[in-house]
Amino acid sequence: MNIKNVQRIVIVGGGTAGWIAATALSHQLGKVLDISIVESPTVSTIGVGEATIPTLKRFHQLLHIDEREFMRETQATFKLGIQFENWLNGNDKYLHGFGRIGQPTWLAEFHHFWLQGKSIGIDHSINEYQLEYFAALEGKFSGGQHTELNYAYHLDAGCYINFLRKRSLKQGVSHISATVKEVIQDHTTGDILSLKLDNEQSIQGDLFIDCTGFEGLLIEKTLRAGFDDWSHWFPCNRAIAVQSENNEPTIPLTRAIAHTAGWQWKIPLQHRCGNGIVFSDSEISVDEASSTLLAGLSGKPINDIKVIHYKAGKRRQFWKKNCVALGLSSGFLEPLESTSIHLFIAGITRLMQLIPSGEISPKVIEEYNQRTEQEIIRIRDFLILHYNQTQRSDSNFWRYCKQMDIPDSLSHRIDMFKETGHAFQHKDELFRVESWLQVLLGQGVTPMQCHPLAKSLSNKELRNLLSGIRNTMKNKASTMPSHDSFLKSYLQ
Repeated sequence: MNIKNVQRIVIVGGGTAGWIAATALSHQLGKVLDISIVESPTVSTIGVGEATIPTLKRFHQLLHIDEREFMRETQATFKLGIQFENWLNGNDKYLHGFGRIGQPTWLAEFHHFWLQGKSIGIDHSINEYQLEYFAALEGKFSGGQHTELNYAYHLDAGCYINFLRKRSLKQGVSHISATVKEVIQDHTTGDILSLKLDNEQSIQGDLFIDCTGFEGLLIEKTLRAGFDDWSHWFPCNRAIAVQSENNEPTIPLTRAIAHTAGWQWKIPLQHRCGNGIVFSDSEISVDEASSTLLAGLSGKPINDIKVIHYKAGKRRQFWKKNCVALGLSSGFLEPLESTSIHLFIAGITRLMQLIPSGEISPKVIEEYNQRTEQEIIRIRDFLILHYNQTQRSDSNFWRYCKQMDIPDSLSHRIDMFKETGHAFQHKDELFRVESWLQVLLGQGVTPMQCHPLAKSLSNKELRNLLSGIRNTMKNKASTMPSHDSFLKSYLQ
């Protein structure tokens, strides 16, 4: 067996992925590992991953990051979900909220009772049994240690990188500002031995973490890990980002607004608004997409637009020899459900969990790759659902999405929900039943039946149950302060 003792870890590339890795490793394993990060001063980061999901909050708690300090330094706001606009028929709106919906039983999820309610004329949306929906709808928020709200953040990506960098350096990470000129490999095993830098320095390592973005300097250019192209499921291949003045009250949700060849995002921060457009350049040009983006701004742009070229897909091996790909070097799924930073966190957490007593074996590499692939495939299916289950036929783009062949794993989920009303969550799967439920229903997938348990209630009992839950959620949200006023008091 080819056993590698790990004492020196070298992270290549900064950005959000690199500094998340440095922060987590130094916090958890800094006493037993020598951790370095090589960051090129001439390579700019993508820097537009400004919306997150609730896993970031839990990650920060594990690393003992103070929420107020983090939010002040990154100009962060709160996020209760994602509002999807125009995805079903071009004139629709639904929320993918982060909270629990209703009151499930051990035998049947709450939405089965909601489905039975619809059959007797109770016609409220599924969102109206979720506290986060009413809070987001009214621009309300209430935090604190015992809040009932399940939330994430909007943040300034550049400020977040600086925040993590300062924390990592305090925790003993060695920061080298240089560009990698040559990768030195073992002629026998192919393992990476060291890196030659443009400052004439050579840095040795036992394990290398590739955070070099789309370039994949170590994992692909050096080790040829391979790439699975998913463009046939994700026809968008360009994104344009721009920041604008924030001249409206901030709302605790991300907006994802579909257009004829993709979608736009709007992300409110304390000091500005993040905006972007994701599109297929075979359907509209960069100039057309830029015009669409700029026309939809609520405030004046405050920087030049940034054009990002990408290809959706994943590495065939996320960990090859003594190199682990993290971040965009491991693959790319567009930011439709704000999963990018989560995948950075999941990757470095999985790596730390699978380092047994400082030794890494081929079996550990195999396990890491299997778990990572399973996670990214399930996220892939969730994203494809938004595009494929649509009634839009107003452009070549949407006609293609509607008619494209989808993975069998996604077809199974959709068919099962249509036929039985059952939505499910695999063990260790990121998106819960509530997430699948809200998007399935929002995209027009309607179940033909519900669980028999829901039919065991009389019509009066069912009406009382549903109205009680809905009224409770609505009343709780009504007592909350506005998102802006809570932010002001919380961060002062």
